Amino acid sequence: MSHDASALGHIRPWRHIERRKSRQIMVGPVAVGGGAPISVQSMTNTPTTDAAATIDQIRQLEEAGADIVRVSCPDEESTAAFRTIAREARVPLVADIHFHYKRGIEAAQAGAACLRINPGNIGSPDRVREVIQAAKDHGCSMRIGVNAGSLEKELLEKYGEPCPEAMVESALSHARILQDHDFHEFKISVKASDPFLTVAAYQQLAEAIDCPLHLGVTEAGPLRTGTIKSAIGMGSMLWAGIGDTIRVSLAADPVEEIKVGFDILKSLGLRHRGVNIIACPSCARQGFNVIETVGVLEERLAHISTPMSLSIIGCVVNGPGEALYTDVGFTGGGAGSGMVYLNGKIAHKLANAEMVETIVSMVEDKAAELDAARAAQTAALQAAE
Repeated sequence: MSHDASALGHIRPWRHIERRKSRQIMVGPVAVGGGAPISVQSMTNTPTTDAAATIDQIRQLEEAGADIVRVSCPDEESTAAFRTIAREARVPLVADIHFHYKRGIEAAQAGAACLRINPGNIGSPDRVREVIQAAKDHGCSMRIGVNAGSLEKELLEKYGEPCPEAMVESALSHARILQDHDFHEFKISVKASDPFLTVAAYQQLAEAIDCPLHLGVTEAGPLRTGTIKSAIGMGSMLWAGIGDTIRVSLAADPVEEIKVGFDILKSLGLRHRGVNIIACPSCARQGFNVIETVGVLEERLAHISTPMSLSIIGCVVNGPGEALYTDVGFTGGGAGSGMVYLNGKIAHKLANAEMVETIVSMVEDKAAELDAARAAQTAALQAAE
């Protein structure tokens, strides 16, 4: 994914990411691929048959910023409940289907925006045709989901072990089935728990087909180590321009997956949601307890979805410099007070004891100001049209 000459005109060319060109599909109202914003997904872990619990978890994911949510449909009772769940969800739902073709048909009829399915694993050509027809009839897209841990027996025999070539061959063979039925509204994932294998497989797949790619390091592990593994694997691919939608797979609350997903995209400048807190690790020079303060602010500002930046720096070594490039900043000083910055300019001194409440208020005011400016800009553009 080389950078073309146009990148040289970028204000900071060393931060420019040239995204892989892919065709666009729709997952309900959410565009995936074709230059659309990279969407963030998670998956419910409640029993799908418990519609109320599943809807409640989807609501939590929606509030965290999820663009798309996946729900497993392992049996007929689940697809029956899925109808109620889909009706209540505010974001498009992907029905997770394995092996049984009837579940795919039922999920499409019940309101799924997308089916996660491997067409080669659901039976005879007639059954495949029925699922594809149901997807066409109900406006469903599909995701071909290849995992290193569940590759076809013949591919394992051919290659000896899960490898990038085996995963890509599996993905392309499934894609060919859909293409042969004139169905092109699909995306593909080739996931492994090993970031090296994952990245290599996606790199090969990105060159072999133009469909959107769903990124993920599957079964990445607990919150901390899974986050690191996902950031390394997905981060390197996104940096190279590969990826149109992402799911961070953590053995943790699914809401954490959404938070980590946005943090990865935010770190690369690919999506912006909520307050990006820039903070020092603290040292003996700190004029206040940085770590404790940042923890409190992160919790107090979690409700803000407006993209903006906040710097919390313990002393004047880097504080003023960082504050120049953030919407709101606080730099520790001495004698129990520090300096507040607004829009990169000195605003006023502030006592450490009043810091949290004042900064929360300032960030909320700034978020409201930015929201109003964006709304006015949107209204002006609409009026011009």
